[in-house]
Amino acid sequence: MMQNKYLTTAPSRGIVLLALLLTLALMGIALMGAVSWWSLERQRENEEDLLFIGNQYRLAIERYYYVTPGNGKALPMRLDELIEDQRFPSPVRHLRRLYLDPMTGEPFELIHIGEQIHGVASKSQKKAIKRSGFFPPYTAFEGIETYDQWTFLFTPPRGRKAVSITPKVALKQEKIRE
Repeated sequence: MMQNKYLTTAPSRGIVLLALLLTLALMGIALMGAVSWWSLERQRENEEDLLFIGNQYRLAIERYYYVTPGNGKALPMRLDELIEDQRFPSPVRHLRRLYLDPMTGEPFELIHIGEQIHGVASKSQKKAIKRSGFFPPYTAFEGIETYDQWTFLFTPPRGRKAVSITPKVALKQEKIRE
């Protein structure tokens, strides 16, 4: 009697298929863990960007205030004034460009007092990862739960004589002949 060669190898095929399915399942689980880790790392990077960009806006508003000509110091009415301050013979740039909120990808929420801009804040209501270890001037961020509570403000001094900062205006340099 002749035996069917397919019947004798059938159990080994089942084991290979089972091993393949098990390998695919384990790879899927590992991939889900990697995506979760990558998402957390991306949020940490966005947090660092938010702190850097928010500080850039705060510093630009502060510079705008201190270089205001005359005794009546003012804050900007529009963010465009931080990009190109037309109050001088040669425009002064307090901010390189308008940055988007890294947490949302949208423009920042502006914090106004009256018509003047005092700062910016994120619109994101995501839970913050970083809740401690902030450096001045952001020690007030300690324990804050969400990013929309991180406000980057410049508060002008009251009752003290303001320090005057002279803006750096680009000067034309003459060629030196040898």
